[in-house]
Amino acid sequence: MMRQAGRYLPEYRELRAKAGGFLDLCFNPEWAAEVTLQPIRRFGFDAAIIFSDILVVPHALGRSVRFEVGEGPRLDPLDTPEKIGTLAATADFSKLEPVYEALRRVRSALDPKVTLIGFCGAPWTVATYMVAGQGTPDQAPARLLAYREPDAFSKIIDVLVENSIQYLLGQLKAGANVLQIFDTWAGILPPREFQRWSIEPTRRIVEGVRAKVPDAKIIGFPRGAGAQLPLYVERTGIDGVSIDWAAEPSLIRDRVQNRVAVQGNLDPLALIAGGAALDRAVDDVLANYAAGRFIFNLGHGVQPETPIAHVEQMLRRVRGH
Repeated sequence: MMRQAGRYLPEYRELRAKAGGFLDLCFNPEWAAEVTLQPIRRFGFDAAIIFSDILVVPHALGRSVRFEVGEGPRLDPLDTPEKIGTLAATADFSKLEPVYEALRRVRSALDPKVTLIGFCGAPWTVATYMVAGQGTPDQAPARLLAYREPDAFSKIIDVLVENSIQYLLGQLKAGANVLQIFDTWAGILPPREFQRWSIEPTRRIVEGVRAKVPDAKIIGFPRGAGAQLPLYVERTGIDGVSIDWAAEPSLIRDRVQNRVAVQGNLDPLALIAGGAALDRAVDDVLANYAAGRFIFNLGHGVQPETPIAHVEQMLRRVRGH
């Protein structure tokens, strides 16, 4: 499940309280490895997702990144061409060594049959936080900057592309079997901008990783892409695509799943609801996609208030089919 290591688990909350800050937890290899393994021990998932955050790349680029309790991330905004001019071109990858060490620890602790997934944020999504300095309801600050100052905005994207390639290669070297690129804010872009700021940077990352590791397996997640998913799949070169819960099943089957594996797309709120509604929602996902290449997953992250019993119910339903 997306965000399967997290606040719905009491063992995670206990460790989180001990760690103090969120980044302190991400950058402690022992703790990050433990958090990654917690849901595998409890549920026996087929894959572990390394516990980290998409904003570790801006952190390695020298930007101030902090997480306010209940408020989410806070960064120093890059909201003018002058400020963008101060952005470092190359990350200090020694700052990301704890992530690599956590990957090594998890890979050595996992059963060989359990896949280990590494990830990064897509340049567009990471840039939206870097420009605004925080998450906003529609990421308007980054969208406006991309319209008004496309050359300056491109500099952020280019820096993120190059450093994300190196970051992902480091994750493969440390033991990740599969990589995922999360473009959480892709769906707010109109078609022309979607191609420029979501598809093209992702394509460059896939190409850059494959230049060094030709058989690297990469999943993309352009959340909210809707009708633009077939073009995203065709142009990026990914091996699999995550779909959100609003994806139209016939479009996915006819124009996406015939090209790549599909991952998704249970509504996280159906998982909270439980009962007959959860059973129906699981059955719908399986009826729509299980005949093709398919990884059962949520359509976005598991919510903190999700009952553990409902996760168990979902797994019984999926595995019973």
